[in-house]
Amino acid sequence: MRVEGDLPELLSAIARTIAESLGYEAVVVNLYRPAWNDFCVTTVHGSEAARAQLLGKVRGIEEWERLLDERFQRRGAYVVPAGEFDWSQDDDGSSYVPDALPGSGADAWQPEDALFVPMRHTDGHLLGVLSVDEPASRVRPTDDELDVLVALADHAALAVQASQEAAESRRHRVALERLLAVSSQLPAEPVADEILRAVCAGVRDALGFENVLAALRDPHGRLDPRAAVGWSLDDTQRKPVFVHDIQGLLDPAFEIEGCYLLPDDEAARRISLERQPYVSELNGRGPWAWSHHWLLVPLHDSLGEVIGVLWADEPDDRLLPSRDKLQALRVFANQAAAAIVTSAHLRELRFLADHDPLTRLLNRRAFVERLDGEVARATRYGRSFGLVLCDLDDFKELNDRYGHPAGDEALQRFARTLQSALRKGDDAFRIGGDEFALMLAEASDDDAREVVQRISEQAGELRASFGVATCPDHARESQTLFRLADMALYEAKRDGSGIRFAA
Repeated sequence: MRVEGDLPELLSAIARTIAESLGYEAVVVNLYRPAWNDFCVTTVHGSEAARAQLLGKVRGIEEWERLLDERFQRRGAYVVPAGEFDWSQDDDGSSYVPDALPGSGADAWQPEDALFVPMRHTDGHLLGVLSVDEPASRVRPTDDELDVLVALADHAALAVQASQEAAESRRHRVALERLLAVSSQLPAEPVADEILRAVCAGVRDALGFENVLAALRDPHGRLDPRAAVGWSLDDTQRKPVFVHDIQGLLDPAFEIEGCYLLPDDEAARRISLERQPYVSELNGRGPWAWSHHWLLVPLHDSLGEVIGVLWADEPDDRLLPSRDKLQALRVFANQAAAAIVTSAHLRELRFLADHDPLTRLLNRRAFVERLDGEVARATRYGRSFGLVLCDLDDFKELNDRYGHPAGDEALQRFARTLQSALRKGDDAFRIGGDEFALMLAEASDDDAREVVQRISEQAGELRASFGVATCPDHARESQTLFRLADMALYEAKRDGSGIRFAA
């Protein structure tokens, strides 16, 4: 019975062993169902009539508590003599009275007698109950016989526990294998939505949650649903949810293995939503059952900030997840978070290859490449464009008086002004320090003057000087065009005019 195997076969072997070794014609296994907090008859060794009547019958925990009463306890078994229990409450056919003749004598067995032996987990909770009936001797059991029966039940309990733990171990192994599979399927340069879709599917397939949702925090703090299985993304996006809405759910009192598992009433007290976004359907009963619980796993970046959340619901076994399952769920979430952060870093590196990190404008390298390309295009196709160079007036004094943070803030504000004032198709660059460049497509001197006027009006207290040169009017070669615009900028700063055009 200690050999790992299929649980129904194991229970059948247990019942047969007890029947054959101790001489009972009927042995019934009532297996505890933690999802429902009841006992279901899973195995019947006995007559066809007994199997037909009992298989699949369910008895609630309250009924078994009445039967496993201390007044019936004897040497670890529960002996219920005929006439000492009111069986009239049993109107669903979950009890069976053998169609057999009673024994004779003082210790004679009666068909209404009942004998139950609990099978307990090593931590003490009930795994099931063995119901033993119809002794071949037609005599009630002696103390020695009860000792043997209890010993056999203990061994049977160990076998059931080992089988259930082996099944859980297999599920955990499958979860880890699925985790590795998801990891191997992620592209070398992952995209956030692809990552999250793979993780959601992995949680469903490996951990048995039918509904899984992954959401990422947007710049405004809104949790934007990006991938889901079971749920429809359209349904999850009907009402916006923000990180601050769920902050109360991330209560350390309900943290297990980095996941947050809350009963429904506790969650309701901690959320700031007007209504609950979803109500579970695969619920059970009892202390180990899933009952409208909330299960969230925050996704963190390298600084510990919440960048998203993984939400799992509808466990197919209707049970609260074990620590092993929550640990696996946390690993899935960690994998998703790490891949998303890596993806963001890759995008940032690509961005910084041709953008300035402070102002987020295109950088000097991009400017040189674009200037050469625009001059060649204008010369080849007979088009024109304007080059504007500019810098902030009195920037050194600003830095010296208020410090570099104030200078950086001024550069960022001026960069935002440039972007908002430019026309569609124009580009802005930061080419060094407080120096900026603008490329104005198909621009005349008047167009350039209009753009500079808009910038000056929107810049507020920030003042800047501008030098303008156009191609091909002023030059047909990039270095010459740049030199002319730079000379015009110098003249504008020297005479205080604010803007000068190349001669």
